[in-house]
Amino acid sequence: MTPEAKAASVYRGRFAPSPTGPLHFGSLIAATASYLDAHAHNGTWLVRMEDVDSSRNIAGAADHILATLDAFGFEWSGEVLWQSTRSEAYGAELDQLKNAGLAYGCACSRKEIADSNADPALDGGLVYPGTCRAGIPQSRSPRAWRLRVGSEAVVFEDRLQGNVSQQLGRDSGDFVLLRADGLFAYQLAVAVDDFYQGISHVVRGADLLASTPRQIWLQHCLSYPTPSYAHLPVVCNAVGEKLSKQTLAPAIKAGSAAASLVDALRFLGQAAPLELRRARVADVWDWAFENWQFLAIPRCPTIPLA
Repeated sequence: MTPEAKAASVYRGRFAPSPTGPLHFGSLIAATASYLDAHAHNGTWLVRMEDVDSSRNIAGAADHILATLDAFGFEWSGEVLWQSTRSEAYGAELDQLKNAGLAYGCACSRKEIADSNADPALDGGLVYPGTCRAGIPQSRSPRAWRLRVGSEAVVFEDRLQGNVSQQLGRDSGDFVLLRADGLFAYQLAVAVDDFYQGISHVVRGADLLASTPRQIWLQHCLSYPTPSYAHLPVVCNAVGEKLSKQTLAPAIKAGSAAASLVDALRFLGQAAPLELRRARVADVWDWAFENWQFLAIPRCPTIPLA
């Protein structure tokens, strides 16, 4: 079997939205690219609802997201995986990390970390200065649990963004696995679920590129395989902000599904004919399946919306 055929036989991809609001054009970019990449490899495409952060979830948003995906013609394999049902699995892996001495309790508050003159982290937060690495005072209790990181660089080759290297001790510090509010952190949930679902290829927005080395470090600590990563250019608005629910990106509408899909394809560098904007959704997918070119996707982190 050729390497290409072997890769095609094991391809498992996923789309993992958070139910914090309806899907917008940036979400559609990630869904479309991950779906077509899976199809091009004769692979499996799964949907995961990343609702682990219950403080940000909006009632009804998850059902709306799934209905929108269905209206846009996406077809996924199996049942949707809900992170809100996975606390036992996350807790078991956290216990494994604790028992191995890789995770430790942290008593620091946000204010204490900010007051420590911590450096800015790559993801916009603050680098944890390691205050509780050697243990916490007997008078205090752990507020959160953190994963120890090493001094060596985490390096991987992204299919779109090229060589990526991050020194976690400098760029993020020991990061949170279980938050002070009792919720499991995104990094742990994603790493555990990608392994649980057998994900071989992750295709998602470049806004998550800075998180990937932490997930890879977690994978190593838990003896998980590391998927192949491809981080797509992120859609930006007129003032350079990432198109998102927080920047009030408008929801995509089922009534204009074909037109929105064509716009997404063209954003991804595909030469979709403009007349397909008036076609049936099935016709757009037929064209996309026949003509999808991964190599045509722009290799840059952001693209402004025209």
